[in-house]
Amino acid sequence: MPIETGLTIGGIHRTSLIDYPDLVATVIFLRGCNFRCPYCFNPELVDPNRYQAPISKEEVLRFLAKRKGEIDGVVFTGGEPTINFGLCDFISEIRSLGYRVKLDTNGSRPDLIEDGLNRGLIDYLAVDLKAPLERYNQVCGTMVDTKSITKTIKITIASGIDYEFRTTVVPGLITGEDLMEMTRLIKGAKRWAIQNFVATKTLDSSYQDREPFSDDDMIGFRSLIQGSVSEVIVR
Repeated sequence: MPIETGLTIGGIHRTSLIDYPDLVATVIFLRGCNFRCPYCFNPELVDPNRYQAPISKEEVLRFLAKRKGEIDGVVFTGGEPTINFGLCDFISEIRSLGYRVKLDTNGSRPDLIEDGLNRGLIDYLAVDLKAPLERYNQVCGTMVDTKSITKTIKITIASGIDYEFRTTVVPGLITGEDLMEMTRLIKGAKRWAIQNFVATKTLDSSYQDREPFSDDDMIGFRSLIQGSVSEVIVR
């Protein structure tokens, strides 16, 4: 899988009320990913055969310059933003316009995350926690350096900024036992959001036939992990 690509914007959601907690935000979708999670719901950002026409940085910066005062923050998501070369410099340009920045990441590039934090570029981190470490390769569909994942977890908890860990619970892939095992990775963390699988477009089309967990299932999962972190959110 690619380690780093040229920065390519694969899409933009101009106004979002849900992607950046408590802020009105623009969401920038960066193309490319070093994971191949079969349940991924943004396959057009992951599979080169599904790529759509890119959007230029200049177009995004012009839009954000015009929307100052109406938009509060910018979310970088993907794909996996941190494999895009020049990400921190692009974030710096956006921050110069007065925007707060949230970064969504799979946690595979602790070096870039640490650089962004040291430069004061990131206001909010949302870090995916895919599975227990021993199951990362299976769940992510590729070989994963789990030492990078654990390093990102430590950096995030010690960062001093607002953050959350996120886990998508997928029937047949993630179990309550997995969640219990994962509590050991982030015990004492600030916030853990568990989000139900949604069978829309997926990287592996066979996952579109899977039924999501019930509301009762999700409440049960929350009960299992409640107390391991300060706050558990069900989405």
